[in-house]
Amino acid sequence: MAYVITMRPYLMFVSGITGLVGMSFIPEMDIIHASLVFISCFLSYGFGQALTDCFQVDTDSLSAPYRPLTRGIISRKQVLVVSVLGLLLCTMVFAFYNPWNLLLGSVAGLGLATYTPFKRKWWGGPFYNAWIVAVLCTMAFATGDANFFSGFSTSFVLALATVFLGYSNFVLAGYFKDIDADRQTDYRTLPVVFGRRVAAWVSDGFAVLALASAILLLIGFLSTHAVLLSILTAIAFGTAGFIASAVAQVRLHSVESDEGAHSAIVPVVHSYILLLSSIVCMRKPEWAAFLMLFYAGFVIVLKVRPARNQI
Repeated sequence: MAYVITMRPYLMFVSGITGLVGMSFIPEMDIIHASLVFISCFLSYGFGQALTDCFQVDTDSLSAPYRPLTRGIISRKQVLVVSVLGLLLCTMVFAFYNPWNLLLGSVAGLGLATYTPFKRKWWGGPFYNAWIVAVLCTMAFATGDANFFSGFSTSFVLALATVFLGYSNFVLAGYFKDIDADRQTDYRTLPVVFGRRVAAWVSDGFAVLALASAILLLIGFLSTHAVLLSILTAIAFGTAGFIASAVAQVRLHSVESDEGAHSAIVPVVHSYILLLSSIVCMRKPEWAAFLMLFYAGFVIVLKVRPARNQI
């Protein structure tokens, strides 16, 4: 249970929906293929999050003292071993369907292991974390075709842009809850260096660009498809994502303390999952029912997280 808490189950829905975006661009998938890839995507965030925590005990001991690793309930070595083995297992699943994923998985793993030094740079953290998540989306897509490079259509590039920009915004917004701890431990994140107001405006830019890429994708979809279910579900999820994003950005400008930042960060995550669900519905309208259950599961798991001010 201590390791499960370290994985942050409520955030594994983030990598789950990211993987579903990549999977939605695969023309045909049998149930075993889809299940194995989805589960691997879902778990990969938890393993990756636990791995990066091993290198951030200093700031986490101040900003997240409830976590088992900072309390000494589990050791750094134990977390490292389980995390690496878990990530290797996920990569093996991806590689089973496409050997190229061995390379992509190795690159992503190296990115996770080297994230902490980039988090200390105000210009590096959000982008460095986001490209790793974009690689995960690509790995899921790659399981459908050994020659996946040829499948990098304009639509898929826009989907990756939404993933990259949306996740960059989540990372930046997440820094708002750790400003005091980051300042004390020399993590020179953007809010630490330039303050909350500037960081909130930069976050607005990420949010607008993520929404723009999703809208461009939707416009292109509407011009080439006429399946009513796809249109309705994509618009429904997209509209909900837009509303959540607007709420998040307004709240972020009102954050005055680390303790109150969660009220803005939570809708950022909602927006990310909803926007990407919209993209999935464009491609796979038959997955709409699953996406609704998936989102409901996220809401429930998020509700029972161990610390309300953490996300």
